[in-house]
Amino acid sequence: MIDHGHDLASVHAATERLLIAVGKLDNASVTQPSRLPGWTRGHVLAHLARNADALVNVLEGRPMYVSGDARDADIERDAPRSLDVQLADLRESAARLQEAGAAPADWSRTVELRGGVTDSASRVPFRRWVEVELHHVDLGIGYELEDLPAEFTEREIAFLADRFAGHPDVPPTRLTDGTRAWSTGRETDDGPEVIVTGPPADLLGWLAGRRTGAALTVDGARLPVLPPL
Repeated sequence: MIDHGHDLASVHAATERLLIAVGKLDNASVTQPSRLPGWTRGHVLAHLARNADALVNVLEGRPMYVSGDARDADIERDAPRSLDVQLADLRESAARLQEAGAAPADWSRTVELRGGVTDSASRVPFRRWVEVELHHVDLGIGYELEDLPAEFTEREIAFLADRFAGHPDVPPTRLTDGTRAWSTGRETDDGPEVIVTGPPADLLGWLAGRRTGAALTVDGARLPVLPPL
């Protein structure tokens, strides 16, 4: 079972790491490109703040975003802000999410996310944990996939492998770090067509679109091309 309380605590810890790291930047650094195409670090920080508020909406039964265009406009509006404003917004929006998560609720209920995606309310804190950890890496300020908590890395590999499971464009694939294994891609009775082996950070980086997979070993065929997240 998903322990939403544990995940909320993990989100808090990840947010504190992020705030400390971002607090060492300056205004000029915030305007520099992030690792995400077309986004500065300010865009990433603005997205993280607005995502926290969006997940409050989800937990409280409102639409995650008014619309996709409104989401994008909010990020563009907030991206150029100074470092102190970005930090305050990150801190305050994170606190609002923690407060919403602490409210008595039926965590087994189904909630609606962006684009009509539904999930258990209990998984919302983990989804936020994903946002904080991966976008911390996307900032390009010294926090790498290898620095992610081991529990997070293992769970996110499993989550993404499950996301691509059954996808008709992904061949039956077995992922392994040498000790653990995950299956993804099309279903088959004949076993995996592709076996992909590598360190957890590289497996996660490939699944999450943060690395090309060049560091992975592929047996059976080429490294599968994954659909966009």
